Amino acid sequence: MQANPPSNGTPPAVECSVLVPVYNEERYIEQSVAAMRKQRFPGEIEFLFADGRSTDRTRELLAEMSREDSRIRVFDNPNRSVSSGLNVALRHARGRWVIRMDAHTEYPDDYVAIGVKRLEAGDTRWVSGPQVPKGTGAVSRAVAMALASPLGRGGSRKWGEERDGSDAEWELDAGVFDGVWERSTLLEYGGWDEHWPRNSDSEMAGRFLARGERLICVARMGAEYAPRDSLRGLWRQYLAYGEYRIKTAARHPRTLRASHLLAPGIVLDTGLAVLAPRPLRTAARAGLVLYGGVLASAGVRALPRAETPTDAALVPLALALMHFGHGLGMLSGAIRHGPPLAALASVAGLDWLAESVVPEPEPVFAPSLG
Repeated sequence: MQANPPSNGTPPAVECSVLVPVYNEERYIEQSVAAMRKQRFPGEIEFLFADGRSTDRTRELLAEMSREDSRIRVFDNPNRSVSSGLNVALRHARGRWVIRMDAHTEYPDDYVAIGVKRLEAGDTRWVSGPQVPKGTGAVSRAVAMALASPLGRGGSRKWGEERDGSDAEWELDAGVFDGVWERSTLLEYGGWDEHWPRNSDSEMAGRFLARGERLICVARMGAEYAPRDSLRGLWRQYLAYGEYRIKTAARHPRTLRASHLLAPGIVLDTGLAVLAPRPLRTAARAGLVLYGGVLASAGVRALPRAETPTDAALVPLALALMHFGHGLGMLSGAIRHGPPLAALASVAGLDWLAESVVPEPEPVFAPSLG
């Protein structure tokens, strides 16, 4: 059953609230909203868009659609970040169930229904689906292929290569993609921390995991998203991811994986290859040659799946930008926000040391939640 259409009589009680932060989405917003409205759920759904003061026609288009469909509600997000937008929408949400969606992502029509059903089954308070990269242009397709390899995923279990209709599910660490919750759960946890303009879902996941919660990923909820289609955009994205990955690890030490340290390790090795004394410089350069060979082999392995040879040729470059951006972001984040000492000790297996330097809990900064 599709989401209920608007009624001329007394509106039914809202059961699900879909939260969507947006900014300058003029090219995609009509298509995105049309796809969201196809959700099949036996109850009333509302769609709450928090606009970060777009400079294009996004707000105008949303206003037009809201006049046609009373389930669409549009709010101002003056702080303009994703986390503040989610909190603005959460403040106005009326449903028992809350779903986070992104404007550049295509969700299966039963995403909401599956997520709610899984929450009702118990033993978890956060349900999500795999993030399935689906490229649009040459760079975007190359990034999608890069994310299909261990070199691009970095040990995260949130990624999927294609939509999966099976009943499989598995637990996640702090690497998560969107989700479905009860509204009361999000309010209990204080919403999204607005000190995290990036990586805010992972920061929240760190709070859930600290309380022993299980984060469940359901295969049938796989959602297709379009990776960045410019090399500059990809670099900036991963640079920001790296900085806030470190900030998250400093707040929540158990969110750092050993695989997260490979990217800053590559950056440091590059520095040693240029600046270190000769014996160390020679070893560092040998490491870079090996790394280059691994990247080249990733491009060769991508050829059978590539739409064009150019797409496959871009895979090593995309991986290098992802690794160096993430690594440099993590190193700059450690300088800006302080090194995550407890997280590093935990990754090294020194739990006794990690416990002695674990940071004091801090309150969630969520002024937009009210």
